[in-house]
Amino acid sequence: MEWLVQEDSDFSREYQVCLFPCLIREGGRVKLQPILMPVSEYDHSEKGDALYAMELSLALEKLTNEKLLHLQKVAEQCKDVELMNYIESEFLGEQVEAIKKTFEFISQLRRVGHGHGVWHFDQILPHGDGVHG
Repeated sequence: MEWLVQEDSDFSREYQVCLFPCLIREGGRVKLQPILMPVSEYDHSEKGDALYAMELSLALEKLTNEKLLHLQKVAEQCKDVELMNYIESEFLGEQVEAIKKTFEFISQLRRVGHGHGVWHFDQILPHGDGVHG
């Protein structure tokens, strides 16, 4: 599942690369602030590490979606139709798909349980065509 984490990280970085020029072009300023490091220990006595990691991933996907919706609302308040459309067309659809796919993974992991089932789940994941693929 390491490839999935890397893919999510790369995809999130693409958000930044796409939005910065748009904001600067419109006269905005980009102010980078520290980002809290997410949980990186996934041991969970009841859920196991794979299910727990996916649940954390789902929480982050939902948070990203909320932030995008908030940004779209700010664009609407500023009557920036171009930015509203850009967020809608470039990000929100893919974000909803990422939430849906991560939720599907969670459902599958809940069904397979611990041990060999998790190993088998990892083997059948669509490598290279993950959550954002």
